[in-house]
Amino acid sequence: MAQQEVQIPLPDHFSTDYPRLQSFSQNELQSKLGAGSREGQIVEGLHERIDPYIDQYKQDPEWMVSRLQMYWSSKATKVYIDGINYAYAEGEAPVPTVRFSGSRDPVTPFGRPKLEDVLPYMDDERGLYFHNRAKEGNPLEWVQQSKTGKGIESINQEIIGYARDAAFLYWLEEKETYAQFSFELFDTYMAGMYYREEPIDISNSHIQTLVGLSSFQVIHENILVDLSELYDYLHGYIREKHPQNIANYEATFKKWADLIIQNGVPQNNWNLHQAKIILKVAMILQDDQNYKDKKGRQYYIDYLLNQTSARQWSLTKFLSYGYDPENGVWAECPSYSMGVTKDLTHFYRDFYKSLDFNILPYTPTIRKAVEMLPQYLFPNGQITAFGDSYYGPVDTQPMADLIWIAQQSGDADLEKEFTGMYRLFEPNAGATKSEKRPRPSIASFTEGSALELNPAYPAAGMDEYISQTFYAPNISWHVQRTGMDKENDLMVSLSGSLGNHMHANGINMELYGKGFVLGAESGRGSSYFQPDYLEYYSQFPAHNTVMVDGISSYPVMLSNHAYDLIAEYPASGQKTGFYQDLTFAEVYFLEPESRSDQQRLVSIIKTSESSGYYLDIFRSRKQRNGDKYHDYFYHNLGQTLEILGIDEQPLALKPSEEMAFAGGHLFALDYQWDKQSVKTNADYQARWKVDFPENEEDIYMNLWMKGMEGREVFSLKSPATTAFKKGHDFPYDVSHSPYLTLAARQHGEAWDHPFISVYEPYTSTQGSAIASISGFEDENGASDFVGVQVQHKSGRVDYHFSSHDHKTAKYQEMTSNGDFAMVADKGTEDWVLFLGNGSLLSALGLEIKTEEPGNVLLEKVAGKYYLHNEVSISLRINSKTYQFEAGGYQEIKF
Repeated sequence: MAQQEVQIPLPDHFSTDYPRLQSFSQNELQSKLGAGSREGQIVEGLHERIDPYIDQYKQDPEWMVSRLQMYWSSKATKVYIDGINYAYAEGEAPVPTVRFSGSRDPVTPFGRPKLEDVLPYMDDERGLYFHNRAKEGNPLEWVQQSKTGKGIESINQEIIGYARDAAFLYWLEEKETYAQFSFELFDTYMAGMYYREEPIDISNSHIQTLVGLSSFQVIHENILVDLSELYDYLHGYIREKHPQNIANYEATFKKWADLIIQNGVPQNNWNLHQAKIILKVAMILQDDQNYKDKKGRQYYIDYLLNQTSARQWSLTKFLSYGYDPENGVWAECPSYSMGVTKDLTHFYRDFYKSLDFNILPYTPTIRKAVEMLPQYLFPNGQITAFGDSYYGPVDTQPMADLIWIAQQSGDADLEKEFTGMYRLFEPNAGATKSEKRPRPSIASFTEGSALELNPAYPAAGMDEYISQTFYAPNISWHVQRTGMDKENDLMVSLSGSLGNHMHANGINMELYGKGFVLGAESGRGSSYFQPDYLEYYSQFPAHNTVMVDGISSYPVMLSNHAYDLIAEYPASGQKTGFYQDLTFAEVYFLEPESRSDQQRLVSIIKTSESSGYYLDIFRSRKQRNGDKYHDYFYHNLGQTLEILGIDEQPLALKPSEEMAFAGGHLFALDYQWDKQSVKTNADYQARWKVDFPENEEDIYMNLWMKGMEGREVFSLKSPATTAFKKGHDFPYDVSHSPYLTLAARQHGEAWDHPFISVYEPYTSTQGSAIASISGFEDENGASDFVGVQVQHKSGRVDYHFSSHDHKTAKYQEMTSNGDFAMVADKGTEDWVLFLGNGSLLSALGLEIKTEEPGNVLLEKVAGKYYLHNEVSISLRINSKTYQFEAGGYQEIKF
């Protein structure tokens, strides 16, 4: 909270020259426009974009301006909306006014036409003349405005984009035709917006607090950025030719910025998106003293940095609210978190570029926020995708922005760190200049140019940025990994529902294996506003979790349903001093709809350089009893799914409609199909196959589950995962294929009859490293105890113990009271003993005791003993007892 008290000073000097939104002068740019230069290619590309329209303008000056989406005839001033859809408009201005958007939801069968197909001066009672993509041939036909999605915004932004580019070329080359073309579009649009009022929601919904002048969401007022840039480049021409219009233009800019401050959402990425737009407006305004209300450039800049209102927070309050100061994690799902950090560093860069002022020293959290981004990564370099996220690479733009800021400010330490980080994820950075022609965009002059990296700063190592475990309590997320080897390491991500853009998913799990996120997220569906998102993709059955009585759910998007971390090994963020071939985490969640206790324990056990497995123990019970059933869902990539007995024979599944909305359950269940089930008390397994072309290795995920009295097993086809975008090397179209799903239903409670699973990913060449898996019971009779024995083909045998409430459990000559314990006999004289959140473990003739519950690992390798004990212990071995204070992983001697 101390960060909220920081006042960021304003720059001492503000330039009065235009343009202001760039860091280069006309002469500087012109000096770089030699043949074949990158800058020359950008200018050439801009001419190729705009010159056909300039030539057309000379022949028909009204052609482009007539394509603007305006209330040409009605000249409406008041716009009315009905929730997320356009309703109607009324009032009359002395000039045509700007038409408002069709809907907040972009999903629609009606698509905007190309500019050449847009009817000139279109303002018809029948609506808009758009393509109907639901009909063969996509014919153009009249459609109600409310059904056009964001097509109106798209047309206007395209046209104003051309006007902005023409303004830039006028500033650079001083050819007046470009200025005239640009001015007529700008003047028509801004004059029309001068008379437009804030839209009114006739349904009095939450949407009233979100709308802007041109869009249903103030964060999508991107056209205002284009208009600000246009005005910046064209200001000299306007001041010379049309000075009488400046007051109205700037009044419109201010009105628009004020509405963005008034509306929106302060506690998430919206606040920053709004700030980015407002900053552009602020930069092209005059100083405060030039306006009667004293609201000019300084006012709006100070508002962004230091002032707070209901829906627009100061930068420092925004950072304090959203970032965990301990680990730098932003309180939204990964894709949005990464986007916020990128937008922030770019905001800082824009601020520095435009005002020659460095904000970074006043907000040290940002440095930590960029440093933590690799923690999101699976070993294949794709970020975790819980909530409304997508699998994809880490964004390197924040690193590049900090390098640029460091270079401008002379901060060598900052430059060295982030140059190393940038080179790690962009290994070809600075090696050779790209031969690819730059994008024909004004932004390409700065944003697209290659960074000049200091050759004295080498690439950093991945271990500088990731850790074996990582816990972010502010988003209820925990990750375990064994390393970052793409083909051979393992990783599990557990997510709750805390923060923005989160789903109702209980304790959700993602699993990795053999180069792919196999147990992947389902994604967000088609749109936040569509039924598939609301009823399926954001709900329990779309996730790898457990649903109670078919009703588990709670509010999505901004959610406040976190789990508690009970125990983990090793400690979050620890880089050294631990055993690297085992991790575990145990979390507790109160499922609110059914008022159920849920506890999940997940461990990774690495058994060789190329083999390993996951142990997943999920307990679930209602606090008030009366449990009907608990459903364990697991989705995995693959074209085929087999459900087999331990004898490798298919189970006799039969069509079933038991898992359905009928009966008072979630709608989500009716999104799944081809449902088959069988009741069995015996152990069973499921096997997914990602089938690659001939001569390539196939990838399998094998799931073993312990049988239970009252267990029913389902095979389901779920809607396709939408969490993968382009660039993923799958042998089939995962985004349009059924997501093959296993569901295990435990009739009655699932606490004394928990879901006990072992997952093993492997390739067709390697084959499974596990020979057999079986369960065992506590000889002391604890009904909620879990025991699993894993026999490996190498001869290694692993015994896993999981006790509740630290009850002492016994099996053969082994005893433990830990939440989790492992006895791994490698079949030679080597072994591993692990006690997780417990105080007693005895096995193999040894006994470990602690005064308080904790984590202890003892390993014997080639006659030497290695110990990692997070708490003090007494160790009895060979009839002697030794005391060890807490310490990191190290060799011990007796």
